[in-house]
Amino acid sequence: MRNLRESSFARSAISQKVAQIVQFLVNTREILRRTIILMTPVTWFAASWAFLCGAMASGALSWSLGSIGRLLLGVFMSGPILCGLSQVINDYCDAEVDAINEPQRLIPSGQVSLRHVQITAAVLTIIGSWIALYLGHKVALFVGIGLIFALSYSMKPIRAKRNGWFGNALVSFSYEGLAWLAGHVAFASLSWQSFILATLYSIGAHGIMTVNDFKSIPGDTQMGIRSIPVMYGKLNAARLVVLTMAISQSIIVGLLAFWGHLIAAVVVGVFLLGQVFPFIRFLRDPEHNAVFFNATAIMLFVWGMLAAAMGLAY
Repeated sequence: MRNLRESSFARSAISQKVAQIVQFLVNTREILRRTIILMTPVTWFAASWAFLCGAMASGALSWSLGSIGRLLLGVFMSGPILCGLSQVINDYCDAEVDAINEPQRLIPSGQVSLRHVQITAAVLTIIGSWIALYLGHKVALFVGIGLIFALSYSMKPIRAKRNGWFGNALVSFSYEGLAWLAGHVAFASLSWQSFILATLYSIGAHGIMTVNDFKSIPGDTQMGIRSIPVMYGKLNAARLVVLTMAISQSIIVGLLAFWGHLIAAVVVGVFLLGQVFPFIRFLRDPEHNAVFFNATAIMLFVWGMLAAAMGLAY
């Protein structure tokens, strides 16, 4: 009888232990899920793609295991880690605005705590800094500048996002320009042609950043954030988006042709022509055509980036 009781207690203890392990795994999975959402994966592409373009523009990218490894590490650093970090910082600083525009988001809805945000930001900063130093001191320099830009964009007292011109410039130069330059110097010394292309694509991306501001007009107006649509109205803001993207790419086409990269110039030009219809549709109703614009004009814009980078390399 005693043995039966001991066996029953043992089974009960094992069952409790298994239940605790299962609950721990469920809780861990939920924490990771919310952390990923907090890092906003949809934003990772821009920085990762720009790093790839910069690496391509260096002309030193090869199919060797070491080269591909450095590329993948840099893409991971630029997108999920550093871009994710900037999103965590921005969401934390935007809690009041998001409570108006998007109250269902994790922070304003109370689904993640301040401690969760702080731990996530600290871990991402450590990982990103380590990878940047591994890829080289020049890469680390551009990463450091990008972190300063991210803090300046979101945090008081600067909070550059309160002005659409300055705020969008910090984001566009971080996601496009600095990521491109980091990708280049991860493989070779920076060339002035690559620097110019990175700058022009950053200017074009300034317009892309404005597209994301149309959905936040009510909250931005209430909180005193002077985004481009708030300052100039929907139609004028849409015109600025189209002009910024079109002019920057037109200059790039001309420069590529002048530098002797005729095939790249033609390809980028074709991608630009493909954006004409999305431009027109966006101008008719920018707020409701933003998703279509992202899927067409912006996608052609980023493919043009890669074509321009390959033009420099070959």
